[in-house]
Amino acid sequence: MMWSRAAALCLLMIASAPALAQDPLQTDGDKYKLKFENDRVRVLEYRDMPGEKTNQHRHSAFVLYALGPFKRTVTLPDGKVLSREFKAGDVLYSDAQTHIGANTGDTPTHVIIVEFK
Repeated sequence: MMWSRAAALCLLMIASAPALAQDPLQTDGDKYKLKFENDRVRVLEYRDMPGEKTNQHRHSAFVLYALGPFKRTVTLPDGKVLSREFKAGDVLYSDAQTHIGANTGDTPTHVIIVEFK
């Protein structure tokens, strides 16, 4: 009895761990490219096309710089959906976040993301 509870708890922890720490370079390596990294920041370039979406992943606190205009939704783990629209040159700061992103516009997304460590 005790063994089955411990086994169930271990399985639950293993199943939930990836959702907490999914790296976008691992989940969506076709869209994210590492541009620079040191002990303080990580710089990513992100590109996608209209209709594309990411797998669930996590960013530490970050600054996003839009290189072109785009529209997208961001779905949080609790199911809340945020709609965002950017013009070229727009800048956004965000606290750490786990999400799924979807390009809902008719232009590609092209951004630079600076994640803080």
